[in-house]
Amino acid sequence: MKRLIVATLSGLLFGFACFGLASSGPEPLPWMIGVQIILSRALMGFGLGITKFEFGHWTIRGLAFGLIFSLPLAFGGMIAESPEFTPMMMFISTVFMGMIYGFLVEFITTVLFKSKI
Repeated sequence: MKRLIVATLSGLLFGFACFGLASSGPEPLPWMIGVQIILSRALMGFGLGITKFEFGHWTIRGLAFGLIFSLPLAFGGMIAESPEFTPMMMFISTVFMGMIYGFLVEFITTVLFKSKI
């Protein structure tokens, strides 16, 4: 239960961080996209916290879950029009940042809070 709570709250924290980065552009971010970003990262944390699958090492697990849970958000990001990013740049940056967030959520949960899988 401790693992589930820590991972979900960490995902939520990184959801707000991701929202902050996404809304730092020149145009305001629509609120529904903000909700999607925050909930997507919180769902990633929930998935990391509740799943018992082991990938050999916690780093691989965090990166894999970050990749998997970022794909829907990345495909949605390709639809958004941005003067700063092409659709492919938006996809790649969303997946890359998701992998970083997944790694960090797993690091906080497994290493800092020493929660077993």
